[in-house]
Amino acid sequence: MKFRFLFPKLGIILFAASAVLSLSAQKSAVRAPKQEKLLNGLKVLMWNDPSADKVTVKIRIHSGSSFDPQGKEGVMKLLAEDIFPTAESREFFKDDLGGDLDVISNYDYIQINASSKPSEFLTMLDTLAAAVTNPTIDRETTEKLKTVLLAKIAEMEKEPSYVADQAAAERLFGTFPYGRPLSGTPDSVKKIDFADLRFAKDRFFGADNATMTISGNFDPDLGVKAVRRYFGSWLKSDNKVPSTFRQPDDPDTKLLVVNSPSAGEPVFRFALRGVSRSDKDYAAAAVFGRILRSRLQNVGPTATVINEARILPGIMLIGFRNASATTLPSGLFTEKVTAPEFSKAQAEIAREMATRPADEFWLDADTYKTSASDDSQAFQNVTITDVQRVADRFSKNPIVSVSVQSATSENVK
Repeated sequence: MKFRFLFPKLGIILFAASAVLSLSAQKSAVRAPKQEKLLNGLKVLMWNDPSADKVTVKIRIHSGSSFDPQGKEGVMKLLAEDIFPTAESREFFKDDLGGDLDVISNYDYIQINASSKPSEFLTMLDTLAAAVTNPTIDRETTEKLKTVLLAKIAEMEKEPSYVADQAAAERLFGTFPYGRPLSGTPDSVKKIDFADLRFAKDRFFGADNATMTISGNFDPDLGVKAVRRYFGSWLKSDNKVPSTFRQPDDPDTKLLVVNSPSAGEPVFRFALRGVSRSDKDYAAAAVFGRILRSRLQNVGPTATVINEARILPGIMLIGFRNASATTLPSGLFTEKVTAPEFSKAQAEIAREMATRPADEFWLDADTYKTSASDDSQAFQNVTITDVQRVADRFSKNPIVSVSVQSATSENVK
């Protein structure tokens, strides 16, 4: 399949894209925060905005599910859920503090996002400190959390798309952490004991392995005093463990056929290794991912592209829900990147970067050992030559293929 793009009004489009990029460059400039560092190693970044109607606190632990013990996948997911283990503890932020609470966990980190009315700022910090510095990790709570997680996994495993994603990741990475399920499997979760959570907490959940951001309507001087008071007793990690793993072997590229958990049309996945978050080609790879998404629109509305950059090798995941999509369209990676493709993709990402909160750039900088200011400008500085280099790089990567279907096959997993 050849990808040809006709833009009769190319000049107007490029001018509009240029205008968008110029506006985005102004908006995405990352304002430097006021920085503090506690004696226990906790890094605190603050942005004061008197016009805001809330105060937002984010606490990121720079370790995620990639550190799950092999055979006990799901430990870090359960540890994240254990911070605020009940619905009542989470609803407190909405009902009593006038804000919200969300806990995010992925392969690279665990992050708590909390907000409150300005008048409830100190109460919010006190509540977060009690939960984060001394989470309740006992047998009863762990068993309840395991029951909830097992029910979620059971629901996810009913979805052919989830089965396809996991099979592709396992085929691509093998026993490497990114090849194992983020939330674990029924067997791995059942093996987890509360002692495993305590061990993970002592190993990773320390003040020196965390960054806190505070933004919104608050007094920075009061914020510093309050953080020292509430979080000053947070202990350091027992032993900080860097994200160093042996690189995975080259994957088997023969089509893998997996039994579908439900009847219906087959689901196909094609996966290849992407770039790490700290790779110099990170921005170019993200732009190329958008270009692939546009190219695949010709295949049909069910085509999807997931391009995730992580601490270690990322993943490019291409999906179809189409019985005829047994191979990738020809030219998908080898067609030269055109100026219209590049401008459209770059403009899309620039618009998203312009609306991204400044604190996320700084949190990423600590997790991925990058620069917040460089990250904010990376998509402005990327060139079509950079994107073409990444396309050529990706075209040489082994591609695994997975089909999830009801029909049996000698290749069925």
